[in-house]
Amino acid sequence: MAVNPLQFIQQVRAEVAKVVWPSRREVMVTSAMVFTMAVLTAIFFFFVDFLIRQGLQGILGLF
Repeated sequence: MAVNPLQFIQQVRAEVAKVVWPSRREVMVTSAMVFTMAVLTAIFFFFVDFLIRQGLQGILGLF
């Protein structure tokens, strides 16, 4: 199925025109949410790692 390059470009432009781009505020809010969740996840795994390390040191200290 060969498509004329001019037709292809027209179809691409028509599809791009259908895209609903986010506003600047939406981008800022979602970026802040992603950053916040990344920080909370890092803090959570820090404490989980700390507890596991302390537990293993306690167990291995018995031997």
